Amino acid sequence: MAASAVETARSNPDDLFKYQNDCDRPGYRDFSHENKRFENVFNVYANMHANQCVEFVQQMRKKWLNFEHGEYAIMEILEKLSDFEDECDPDVDFPNSFHAFQTAEGLRKKYPDKDWLHLCGFIHDLGKIMAIWGEPQYATVGDTFVVGAEFAPSIVYRETTFQNNPDLNDPRYNTKFGVYKPNCGLDNVLMSWGHDEYLYQVLKHNNCNIPEEGLYCIRYHSFYPWHTGGDYDHFCSDKDREMKPWILKFNEHDLYTKSRDFPDMEELRPYYQSLIDKYTPGKLKW
Repeated sequence: MAASAVETARSNPDDLFKYQNDCDRPGYRDFSHENKRFENVFNVYANMHANQCVEFVQQMRKKWLNFEHGEYAIMEILEKLSDFEDECDPDVDFPNSFHAFQTAEGLRKKYPDKDWLHLCGFIHDLGKIMAIWGEPQYATVGDTFVVGAEFAPSIVYRETTFQNNPDLNDPRYNTKFGVYKPNCGLDNVLMSWGHDEYLYQVLKHNNCNIPEEGLYCIRYHSFYPWHTGGDYDHFCSDKDREMKPWILKFNEHDLYTKSRDFPDMEELRPYYQSLIDKYTPGKLKW
């Protein structure tokens, strides 16, 4: 399925161009077929959009939110991700562990007095540990979207990848509001399953001390169709709209710090360990 979908996408480039450089700076989030990583990126999204329906997300939540996958400290999880590469990231082809330090250091430079935000940058992608533990990348990485309502137009590759999703033609789920009520709040809608929601739930389950703004950034930093694409506002509460500027501040450093200018991780490790000890100490149940 995915290979033929790639060929279809290549033959219909107009369906892709609207997603190219959808952030402020050129060269980032280039989802076009001209990107050298296009085939890997598109394949992950094709599988994600075919499989991520309401039933699938409910199964994933049942599987992962029992927190019986082991007890590990934050640094132990980071080490397990030391060689992990996100196949659907159009910007980088280096391990996620480098990106953790890049994001954190970008936030530390811009917001020196908000150490909790530095920590959020450091840990925000640790939910990708699910891939190390056997979950396919289409259920781990990439942009997230709402399931249980119509698939929004700004979702990456929206026109070419949802044709096999069982919710697409289900009258319960394919209308603007689907099974939800207007302005119900994002915490009351079901998101496609991935590393954002998993890490957020791990942190909540383990009673971590990160402020609500930081937890919100972790939970929704991949929800690009909302915070960048302009969709899904009809589900938002006043709280969501108040929190949105924090996500935009966070994502400026999540996205634009990606480069091969790697920080000295060993030199920085003691600082981030001190933040772990302050906000997420000890071993957590995953």
